Amino acid sequence: MYTLTVEVGFSAAHQLRGYKGKCEHMHGHNWRVLVTVTADRLNEIDIAIDFHDLKKLANEVILPLDHSFLNEIFPFTEKNPSSENVAKWIYDSMKKKINYDYIRVAEVSVWESDTASATYYED
Repeated sequence: MYTLTVEVGFSAAHQLRGYKGKCEHMHGHNWRVLVTVTADRLNEIDIAIDFHDLKKLANEVILPLDHSFLNEIFPFTEKNPSSENVAKWIYDSMKKKINYDYIRVAEVSVWESDTASATYYED
């Protein structure tokens, strides 16, 4: 099994509904996103997927989030735009973009600061 990870990022504001504390107010982050995929084999040129291609897909996924107010983007109009939910949204969006039968999204980690992150993966 092979594991590949790319890093992308975006800047966005959010506020947590129902939260009592500083994060209930609108605030922003420079989000860092790590997308990890696994491959059970290599292709005909002995790579799983070109890092450039994987990063391009990840950038396409996060493009609607960049320089936005996450609370105004579905599903965050209904769900809190927490790091956990942002990680799951990116994970689900990446799953739809990966069109290789031997590659699957393993996990997505979303960092909202240098010292705080949330990771989503499925068993």
